[in-house]
Amino acid sequence: MNENIRQNLIDAGCDEEFIERFAACLSDEKKCGKMLAAHRRELLDEVHAKERCISCLDYLVFTMKKEGLK
Repeated sequence: MNENIRQNLIDAGCDEEFIERFAACLSDEKKCGKMLAAHRRELLDEVHAKERCISCLDYLVFTMKKEGLK
């Protein structure tokens, strides 16, 4: 596997198991694409979960200020 591809996968948060499975399927572009799409969905789900947490905190701060509970 090209070192640039490997580093990009590491930078994208892929673990060694994922990288090994990805390297094994490099001859199957469709399978590699599905793996990358699945990993992207997982990352996006994590982002959305963190956004919900931030929204909850923002609401708490808003409520506390509104009620004078600084």
